[in-house]
Amino acid sequence: MTDNKIIIGTRGSQLALYQAHKVQDILNEAFPNFSTEVIIIKTKGDKILDVALSKIGDKGLFTKELEVELLNGGIDLAVHSLKDLPTQLPSEFKVAAVLERANFRDAFVSKNGLKISELTAEHTVATSSLRRIANLRRVNKEVKIVDIRGNVNTRLQKMEGGLCDGMIMATAGLQRLELDQHITEILDPTEFIPAVAQGAIAIETASSNTQVNDLLKQINHAKTEIEVDAERAFMRTLEGGCQVPVGAYSSVKGDQITLTGFVASLDGKSYLKESATASIENSKELGENLANKLVDLGATTILNQIRENL
Repeated sequence: MTDNKIIIGTRGSQLALYQAHKVQDILNEAFPNFSTEVIIIKTKGDKILDVALSKIGDKGLFTKELEVELLNGGIDLAVHSLKDLPTQLPSEFKVAAVLERANFRDAFVSKNGLKISELTAEHTVATSSLRRIANLRRVNKEVKIVDIRGNVNTRLQKMEGGLCDGMIMATAGLQRLELDQHITEILDPTEFIPAVAQGAIAIETASSNTQVNDLLKQINHAKTEIEVDAERAFMRTLEGGCQVPVGAYSSVKGDQITLTGFVASLDGKSYLKESATASIENSKELGENLANKLVDLGATTILNQIRENL
């Protein structure tokens, strides 16, 4: 950071830009003596749109190029959907702050207003998420599933063009882009467990950038940090990611946090789900312990079988 100017790096999708400008607005209000600028950087995940995420890997798929710029000093911070950020970061980087979380639930979007429970073998649902596929197979075994990639508006256009009858998407993304009118139903997280850290915006920095990191501490949302720390610890312990059907969500009440997590086979037939509660000071340990409980119940066998078949 030079001349009191903070450079913000982001992907170029409409949703990514919304998130980057939201961070920019918060920084401008909190630190009026600093100027800010948003720079767009294309990532591997933005360039490869014709291959399923599970086929190209998820280690830094939407983050690596931004991290290179963090190390080179081209940007001071990178803004991400936290669910896209690997749960194990190299020591050179850190999540310096998270914003207050939006709705973490998944949403179903359909052309004809049908809900998931009303779909038949004649209908097709599009999603690129193995987690969503496993959840969908568990609640509706009949529906056909096709892969879909691209930003939110591109996906909506593909649906209207006949690719599918409906899609499962993040509620937060649709709401942030003021596309709520497309939501047919917001899915019950107890039945359709969302992605780890879904709905949370993360600010990543170089660990060595102490000036920026000290500033970002002041805009961090503590409750959201506690929740996502538990969820990310759960996934990290399971070594999960886009390539495996793993999900979790948490809630903080007073000084307690409750975490629910699941692991499933792609057909939804093998399905492990558990919940646990701990003090907020032990949120990471809660995630680790819940993951280990699922391991004891057979999660590792399920995940290994999925990885072998991808």
